[in-house]
Amino acid sequence: MTRRWSLVLLAAAVVGPAAAQEKPPLRWGGDKNGGAPYIFEDDAGNLVGFEVEFAAYLGAELGRTPVFVQNQWDNLPQSLARGEHDVVLNGYEFTQDRHRETPTTVPYYVYSLRLITRADDKDVRSWADLGRGGPPKSVGVLRGSAAERYVRDRYGDAVNAVSSETVTEMLDLVRDGRVDATVQDAPAAAYYVGEGRYPALRVVDEPVGSGYYVILTRPGDDALREQLNEAIRKAIRTGKLKELYTKYRLWNAAQQRLGYLASQPWPGVADELADVAGEAQPPVAPSFGGILDKLAWAAGTTLFLAVASFPLAVLLGVLVALGREYGPCPVRAVLGVYVEVLRGTPLLLQLFVIFYLLPQLGVLVGSEWLTGVLSLNKYVAAVLGLGLNYSAAEAENYRAGLQAVPRGQMEAALAVGMTPGTAVRRVVLPQAVRVVIPPVTNDFIALFKDTAVTSTIMIVELTGLYYQYKIYPSLVLELAAAVALLYLLMSYPLAVLARTLERRMGSVGGHR
Repeated sequence: MTRRWSLVLLAAAVVGPAAAQEKPPLRWGGDKNGGAPYIFEDDAGNLVGFEVEFAAYLGAELGRTPVFVQNQWDNLPQSLARGEHDVVLNGYEFTQDRHRETPTTVPYYVYSLRLITRADDKDVRSWADLGRGGPPKSVGVLRGSAAERYVRDRYGDAVNAVSSETVTEMLDLVRDGRVDATVQDAPAAAYYVGEGRYPALRVVDEPVGSGYYVILTRPGDDALREQLNEAIRKAIRTGKLKELYTKYRLWNAAQQRLGYLASQPWPGVADELADVAGEAQPPVAPSFGGILDKLAWAAGTTLFLAVASFPLAVLLGVLVALGREYGPCPVRAVLGVYVEVLRGTPLLLQLFVIFYLLPQLGVLVGSEWLTGVLSLNKYVAAVLGLGLNYSAAEAENYRAGLQAVPRGQMEAALAVGMTPGTAVRRVVLPQAVRVVIPPVTNDFIALFKDTAVTSTIMIVELTGLYYQYKIYPSLVLELAAAVALLYLLMSYPLAVLARTLERRMGSVGGHR
C-alpha cells in the first residue's frame, strides 16, 4: 500500500506542474456568414480563410490553441465584453471610438474600399456618379462596416444606402439589378469580382477610404494585447503576413506600411498616416438631435408596415379558416399544410426566401423576365411576408371563432331559405368575428413588433435605424432607449384596446 501511494505521489509531482502550466485556448470571435476570403467553409465543411490561418499562427505564437467562436458580425464587440471570447478577429476596422471601447492591436492589414457595379451598367462608372443629380442611386453596404460609414458620411441623402449582413447577398442584388452598386472592402472585391466569381459585375474607379484591420481586445487585457502585438510584428518582420496574403491574392503595395505602423506607438500614428495618405478620417458620431428626423421617418415606416400587412393577414386568415371549416376534403388538406408550414417556420426565413431566393429561380432558368417579376420591391416583400406569416395565426383564430358559433345558428339560417354561402356570410361569420376580436388585436400588437425583422431585407424601420447607428458607440444607449420608447408608445394603446375588448367580450359571453 505504501509503495503504491508513493508511485501516485511521484506521478502527481511530475504531471502536476505540466498541467498547471497548460494555457487556456485562444477563443477568437468572428462571423463565417460574412464570407470569403476572411472566414468561410470549404466544400468539405472545413473552416478556411486568411483570418483562420492568421488565428492559427497567433495561437501557435502564444502557445494557445485557437478556438473559433461564431457570432453575428456587428454583435462581436458586445459578445467580447460579455466574455464569450477573448478577442475579435474578423476584418474589424480601426476607429478611435472603437479603440476606446475595445482596445485594439497594431494593424494586421491595410484595406481600402472598392466600388462594384454591373458590367453593363452605363450610369455608374465612378465614385462621382453616385452623387450626381437625378434620382438617388441605391448603394449596398455591409451593416456596421467602414463602407457604410463612408457612404453615409460622404454622400448623405444623395444616395440611398441599403445594408445587409453578407457580401454575397449584396452582390446578388447588384447582379439582379435591384441595387445600383455596392461598396465593399478590397479583400472581398478581389475574391468575388476580381477572380471572376461574379462575371456579371466589375470593380470600377480607384480605391478610396483606406484604413486598418485590427484585433479587438477587452479593456484590462493588456498582457494579451501586447503578446498579440509582438506576434503581429514578428509576422511582418519575418514575411509570414506577406506569405499569407500572397496566398489569398491580398498582398499589395499598401501592405508595405504595416512595418512602420507596427513599429510606432499605437494608435497615435493612425491619424498621422491617414493625413499623409489623404485617406478618409474616422467619422465623427452624429448627435442624437441630428438624427431625430430619421428616427421619425423610421417610426412612420414601422407603422406603415404594420397597417399595410395586417389587413392582408386578416383577409387571408378568414379565407383559409372558411376553407378549412367548410371546404371539401382536398381543400382542407392543402390549407392545413399552408397553416402548419407558415406557423412552423420563422418569419425571418420566410422573408429571406421571398426577397433573396425567389429571384434566383429566374436566374437558374435563365429568364430575365421571370427574374424581374420575382424581384420584389423590399416594401412589397415585407408586407407580403408579414401578411402571409400572420395569416396562419389569423386562420386559426377565425376557425376557432367559427367553431364557437352554435350549430343551431347555421341550421336556423338554412331553415329560413338562406343558401349555405349566405348563411355563413350573414349569420355565422359576424358572430365569429365578434368572438375573435381580442386575440386578433393581440396579434396586431405582435405583428407591430415583428416589423423589426424586416431590417434584414434592407428596410430602415426603427430596428433597422438602430443597427445603422450602433456603429457609433456614443449613440447606442440614447438611440436604444428612444427606439424602445417609440415601440412602447405606438403599441401601448393597442394593448389597452385589446384588454378593453377582452373585458367586453367576456361580459357579453357571461350574459348568454
